[in-house]
Amino acid sequence: MKKLDKLILKAFAGPFLLTFAVVEFILLTQYMLKYLDDLVGKDLGMSVIGQLLFYFSVLMIPISLPLAVLLSSLMTYGTLGEHHELTAIKTSGISLTRILRPVMLVSVVLSLGAFWFNNTIVPIANLNAYSLLWDLRQQKLALDIREGVFYNGIPGYTIKVNKKLGDDGDILMGVMIYDHTQGSGNARVILADSGRMFTRFDGQYLSLELYRGKTYVEQPDARDRAGATFVRQAFDRNMITFSLASFDLNRTKKELFTENKMMKNIPELHAYSDSLHNRLMIERKQMIMQLNPYYTYVRFDTTGAAANRRVAGWKVHTKKLPPPQAGYVEQALNRARNVRAFASSNTERLTTLAKDTAGYRIEIYRKYTQSAAILLMFLIGAPLGSIIKKGGLGVPILIAITFFIVYYVISILGEKWGRETIMPVGLSMWMANAILLPMGLFFLYQARHDSGLLEVDFWRRLPAKIRWPFRGYQRSS
Repeated sequence: MKKLDKLILKAFAGPFLLTFAVVEFILLTQYMLKYLDDLVGKDLGMSVIGQLLFYFSVLMIPISLPLAVLLSSLMTYGTLGEHHELTAIKTSGISLTRILRPVMLVSVVLSLGAFWFNNTIVPIANLNAYSLLWDLRQQKLALDIREGVFYNGIPGYTIKVNKKLGDDGDILMGVMIYDHTQGSGNARVILADSGRMFTRFDGQYLSLELYRGKTYVEQPDARDRAGATFVRQAFDRNMITFSLASFDLNRTKKELFTENKMMKNIPELHAYSDSLHNRLMIERKQMIMQLNPYYTYVRFDTTGAAANRRVAGWKVHTKKLPPPQAGYVEQALNRARNVRAFASSNTERLTTLAKDTAGYRIEIYRKYTQSAAILLMFLIGAPLGSIIKKGGLGVPILIAITFFIVYYVISILGEKWGRETIMPVGLSMWMANAILLPMGLFFLYQARHDSGLLEVDFWRRLPAKIRWPFRGYQRSS
């Protein structure tokens, strides 16, 4: 490796690692905020939270790499241009493409690595992340008995406390407990002046030690509902123990989530997508065949002696019957309604099946487009950095965010149009790359010719450059 390559790679490594870490952190934070309400107040522990953050940080890597390459390329070549190092290298006879080659090779390696990562690691991370998230969503909130509020988090009981005292809030005043464990409604009620709350057996059980209270039990008469009796029992001290097993994190088998398209690699996605596509084609053909019984062809004469004799015959037998033509029209209308109902229900089902097929194909193309986006962002960032000749975190960040937002918006639109079958999935998923690729080639062309793309004089001369090819045509005409 030549000294020039080492110089450029050393200048690229620092900004790349910094921007990748920052982008990863921002995207991870933004993603976790969506599920914040499902995590707060459940006393999950640092190990569970750490697992969830790790799995989702793995999922953010393919999204973070393109933006990190774009920003670091802008900063690297912008800094080299700002310090006139880029000019010195060019004056020594080295072309711009040769200067861009080290970072381009790194981008190619990152792109190939991102594709492997997307196809191998991301499905496993998706399976672990979303199965864990599902279990966390199903978990109940941590035990939180508040003053003056009925708490029914413990199965079979409803608890109300008027006031909580003590440093840990373990001293209770004015305790009311409804016991529903017998399935008889509010037939059993416990009232106490005060009490103490504590956990036992490593937090597996909650104990309430109640003082100076009474227990009320309703005992209905099976023969006479109106003749129910009440039993009241006073106590000075009473101990009630509740199981807290319902607050534990119960893990669901991961095999139940493997059918989701996010948990599959490319061969599995192809197999599932092809089966859905074949099923869609078969059901479309069957729909045409199933429509045939709804059509009945009837021939009758509206004029002539035969029709008159037929009508006269009907009038002889019963004068209240309508003409035969009216019966045919009513029959046709009923069949038309049946055809419309059948076609509507089947069309909705086939549309859903087509969207499911498109969803699996989108996941296939996503693994390619996200990897190709790394090369695309390098093609935009590196030439543009050599043009603007500005390093640091000012102008490069503004330009990088602008291009990434454009790419992201177009990608979201393309994915939506592909999922809604408005456009072919392949075209919609590659649309963002296809739109931004000419821009990257344009920046590369301008950088090779030392164009002042961001200078005022460039834009002043641009109309003259555009008219120049047409001058000869105008003179000859």
